[in-house]
Amino acid sequence: MARRSKQPVQVWVELKSDDPEALSTLDVARSCLDAGQALESVRRLRLFELTGKLPGAEDLEERLRRSTQFLNPHKERCTVREGVTDPTPIGDDEWVVLVIERGGDRRGAAERWWHHETGQRIEVREGVAWALRFKTGGEGGARGLAELKDRAHGLLVNPHFQDGIVAHGDLPLPMWSGTARAAEPRGESA
Repeated sequence: MARRSKQPVQVWVELKSDDPEALSTLDVARSCLDAGQALESVRRLRLFELTGKLPGAEDLEERLRRSTQFLNPHKERCTVREGVTDPTPIGDDEWVVLVIERGGDRRGAAERWWHHETGQRIEVREGVAWALRFKTGGEGGARGLAELKDRAHGLLVNPHFQDGIVAHGDLPLPMWSGTARAAEPRGESA
């Protein structure tokens, strides 16, 4: 069943097993950074935003599972979010740091695969979402872990080539097309 709207759709992809990169990040944050002292857990998810003529959530998820451009269904699970009322895999008690490679968030290979499979042109963007759970001080901890400033401050966003957005719970939809990114002042984003 096709969707009527050309509104963007978010696809959240996460490993089914323990993520070595998230475990390493948790260990480094706790042992080396003041902002990481109250950190309880870290999860790493890839966040895709697809814009264009797309099928409904079930058909979309099935199509994504057939392409290594998006996920490996044997190792990863995905959550499709069609609108702001749809749930994400982010808990109410988690903070999110979305890391976007400046100028490198478009996924041309995924766009070409989609066009080859469907004949439709879509836009695909990708970022990394770090889901952080703290014992106390969530906002300060998330912001303190976000932008790398020196050896003792920051971890997740390298300001030389990445942008970051810190949010509590769900990220806005859409993330990339205009309003959400433009609304984040650069000094606030990470």
